[in-house]
Amino acid sequence: MAEIEGQPLSLADALGQALQGSTDVRIAAARLRAARGAARRERGAFDPELFADINHLDQESPSSSVFSGTSLQTTTTSGGARVTLPFGTQLRASLDAVRTETNAPFTLLSPEYDATGTLSLRQPLLKGFGPGTYSERSATTRELEAARARYEDALASVRSDVERSYWELYAAERDLAVARLIREQATALLNQAQLRAKAGLVGPGQVATAQVFLAEQEQASLDRQEALDQASDRLATLIGARPPDGVVRFRPSDEPPTQFPVDPEADLVTRALRSNPELQARERDVAAARARYKGAKWNAYPTFDVFGSLGGTGLSGTPQDVIFGGDTLRTTVNGSLGDAIAQARRRDFPSWTAGATVSIPIGFRAGGGERDRLRAEAERTEAVLVAGQRSIADDVREQHRELVNAGARLDAARRGVSASIEQVRIGVLEYNYGRTTAFELTRLSADLAAASQRYSQALVRTARAAAQLRYLTTGGTPPATPRGEGTE
Repeated sequence: MAEIEGQPLSLADALGQALQGSTDVRIAAARLRAARGAARRERGAFDPELFADINHLDQESPSSSVFSGTSLQTTTTSGGARVTLPFGTQLRASLDAVRTETNAPFTLLSPEYDATGTLSLRQPLLKGFGPGTYSERSATTRELEAARARYEDALASVRSDVERSYWELYAAERDLAVARLIREQATALLNQAQLRAKAGLVGPGQVATAQVFLAEQEQASLDRQEALDQASDRLATLIGARPPDGVVRFRPSDEPPTQFPVDPEADLVTRALRSNPELQARERDVAAARARYKGAKWNAYPTFDVFGSLGGTGLSGTPQDVIFGGDTLRTTVNGSLGDAIAQARRRDFPSWTAGATVSIPIGFRAGGGERDRLRAEAERTEAVLVAGQRSIADDVREQHRELVNAGARLDAARRGVSASIEQVRIGVLEYNYGRTTAFELTRLSADLAAASQRYSQALVRTARAAAQLRYLTTGGTPPATPRGEGTE
């Protein structure tokens, strides 16, 4: 294995590069930012809002009456604050001020200042009440939690995928090493068969057998090399990095552990159902769908709002003498715009309103249809959650069985390799003494290659199962025990 070309790469470095370069992580991070923005937008619907407006009118018009003027200048200013509360309550505090100046002959105040202050309330009692108003805020908050869980799931998934690909690369490298070793043995066998044929100890059939075996092993070596390159490419895609220029592939510098202490199956299933990020995300999806459905139930009702207001008005301005017949008329009102506003604020001239409004749609099709749609969507997300729980429980049980049987599987594979090596050793001795044929020796060598590959697969199968179980249970498996000496 040390003779195989490539850039050494540790599992820790592969995981570090993957978390930085993985497109899945970047996509999950972007979705998390989008969900955070949507939640902030919906929370902002209940933020207080300041408003202001100003409008000036300057108008010259002909007049056919002695009571009207030809010039009018009006400046209207309004401003205040308004807010919608989570239960649908709409509050508004406003102040309107109007400055009017005209050349009408019977105007007692010019300029004239009018001010109106109003505090109004509107409360929906059916449509728009409570969940009908804040359901979208609740839904986007749950969707933010789901996006955060899916981001954590993406991180865990990338770690699991990289670890599994890393051990697959290790198995592919080990298989290539075995294939090259068998090819060298096939070359030696062919050379020996040719020498024995020249000495008349064997016939041409055994030489041909050795040639066929060498050709097969050369092809197998090329196949294993291509498989190693493909495994390296898959790992490079996952981590978002390629080997340096001039280097064809990555080579794993770590070896897979062989022993994993495993908790009882029931505990692992419970832990996965409680802690798996994807299941947590699906639970938040269900909560978001239920919030929208709850809001749609309220918004399917008719509109019935009650409203009311308290207000006050004020009047001031610059008095003007008005001569009417032989009399001179003069108002006692005098002051500035501030005086008019103070009167409105003190409610020197109070006002109030109260009322209700009702709107009943005929057929209730729009609100009822949306309610039914969101109820079906909530049922769908609940079914998706149940399906995910069942699937993850099955996966946990499957991977648990893999790890429970890992020790016995590795031990059997190790014994198979040892027995195959002994078979080849004995076969070579018997071939040297003319007790067996080249055909039998090639068969034994092929058995050795198959046994070595099964051992590689057993190593990787165990490591992959442990990585998948950690992902499903969010790190629920204990650390692996490093592989001891003499296990190859």
